[in-house]
Amino acid sequence: MALEINGLRFRYSGGGASPTSPWIIEIGSLRVARGEQLLLTGGSGTGKSTLLHLISGVVDLAPPNVGRIEVAGRDIQSLRGPARDAYRAKHIGMVFQTFNLLHGFSALENVMAALLFSDVPSREHRDRAAGLLASLGIERIDAAPDRLSVGQQQRVAVARALACSPALVLADEPTASLDPENSAAAMSLIQNACRERNAALLCVSHDPAMVERFSRRERLDDLRGTHGMRAA
Repeated sequence: MALEINGLRFRYSGGGASPTSPWIIEIGSLRVARGEQLLLTGGSGTGKSTLLHLISGVVDLAPPNVGRIEVAGRDIQSLRGPARDAYRAKHIGMVFQTFNLLHGFSALENVMAALLFSDVPSREHRDRAAGLLASLGIERIDAAPDRLSVGQQQRVAVARALACSPALVLADEPTASLDPENSAAAMSLIQNACRERNAALLCVSHDPAMVERFSRRERLDDLRGTHGMRAA
């Protein structure tokens, strides 16, 4: 299983938060198999991005108050420091709405950076990154991201997310900064790339155009207290 969530509850602590405040995230059970693609919808402020941060184990977010999140069979929140970074790099790829490419680095170097925590020998990083960029149609691998079109930047971001052959790819509003034409092309790219590499895809979005692209869809609000979610 690429992702398994059980009994998850989360609310922010500190800053005047009350122990009786409503849960920001509450999920009874959610499973995403290797190679499966799931669209998770919900309005702005419903916790979609927060959920992705919990799944990826980012360091600036407190762990869940209750529950367990497993990625590729391992509880991501049980890991600390470099161990968590290494596990995330190997098993989780992320595509952000603003791409988050590194300025001052070339397209090639952006993808190579994703391999630093991987098990791939450093002598293979350049060839692996270049091959992945080529497979996604990026020929100017030494160009800085700001010298590439928006669509090409998206391809570099996808290449970076897939560099370590992750079990799970998380896509956070991946088309929010794109026009409708580029949005459709970007999602086709992301979905096809994940299928080719048998990576699970969890995409969060409130864009209604996304719905028809996914055979499995869930609303975040509907996951409260649920068990054994099935395709919609």
